[in-house]
Amino acid sequence: MKVNTGHLTYCTNIHPGKNWNDDFTALKDNFSFIKESVSPGQPLGIGLRLSNVSSLELSEQGNIAEFKHWLKENNAYVFTMNGFPYGEFHRTVVKEDVHTPDWTTEARKDYTIRLFTILQSLLPVGMVGGISTSPLSYRHWFKTTTDFTEAKNAATINIVAVIKALVTIANATGTVMHLDLEPEPDGIIETGREFIDWYTDDLLPTAISDLVDSFGITAIEAEALTKRHLCLCYDVCHFAIGYEDHADVLKELKEKGIAVGKIQISAALKANMDQSPDQRIAIKESFQKFNEPTYLHQVVALKRDGKLIRYTDLTPAIADFEHQDVMQWRAHFHVPISVQDIGVLQSTQQDIIEVLNLQKVAPFTEHLEVETYTWEVLPEQLKIPIAASISNELEWVIKTNV
Repeated sequence: MKVNTGHLTYCTNIHPGKNWNDDFTALKDNFSFIKESVSPGQPLGIGLRLSNVSSLELSEQGNIAEFKHWLKENNAYVFTMNGFPYGEFHRTVVKEDVHTPDWTTEARKDYTIRLFTILQSLLPVGMVGGISTSPLSYRHWFKTTTDFTEAKNAATINIVAVIKALVTIANATGTVMHLDLEPEPDGIIETGREFIDWYTDDLLPTAISDLVDSFGITAIEAEALTKRHLCLCYDVCHFAIGYEDHADVLKELKEKGIAVGKIQISAALKANMDQSPDQRIAIKESFQKFNEPTYLHQVVALKRDGKLIRYTDLTPAIADFEHQDVMQWRAHFHVPISVQDIGVLQSTQQDIIEVLNLQKVAPFTEHLEVETYTWEVLPEQLKIPIAASISNELEWVIKTNV
């Protein structure tokens, strides 16, 4: 739906689905309730998540035509997609395999280009589209500096191939779309700092050279095209986990001319650890309730000296719970954004409020997407019917007047 600073939607990765039939059924079962709740008088956007299997099935002409007809009949539109998870994303152990296949592979490149082909066919005329994607790979798969660097270089080359495909689509159809790279804990790119450094030191030199040769354009033109088609996905949960200064990150992006393609509006878990022994026991027990086996729930601990300790999941973090120098924990578990207090724990909702206030003062993107994919694995006290849960979150965003 159109809000003051852009288009607001929710990501359909909250729905379980192994194929396009499952995905489409989930939309048909839930969308009308959501739309009637939050956007009865205007079109409501959809942040579409497709697995590789679903993307292959939707690419069939009959399925695309049927879906476009359904969008029209339901006053809905697709302007953004989530191209991070390639395979199954619910009711199976995902963990670090959410990065599989990574950006070092042809499979990831081909899947992403296929998603853009689908998005180009679905986008309303004149609207810019975007697809978020993984932060190149999972850093702990690469045990040496050489392996890490080689993976980053190979991934960058495949990213550039997608940029070239987007330039070609734009030249042929006039449709502008961007790939939005999403830093997250333990990705090859996990922070704003790492994204900016990769963009300026690795991506731009590689992309400019390739685009100059491929399209017969100047280096200045090639840089502009790269910046048009490769953006940042600002997942608020991920930046909050790393205790990043949102205003500083956005300021540097603006100074360097790097665009934010999408805000993923999401919240992490947190707890202040400077508590009495009894309170700390309650905090530990509460985190344990979120230690489920489907997804990675990385923890970043803030020490008294300002340094960070990074844990690959809740299990090793809980094993080190008695660390005396730690002041705060933040855990990668997407909790409902409309909730601030979760028993003795809290959410990073305040980070969302800060980012949306920055967006209101000086809009830096047109795409806003609520992303709380963990509904199925939430503790029972946080669960309400899924369509009502999505509606609550969208309504909470709408009330911020973003």
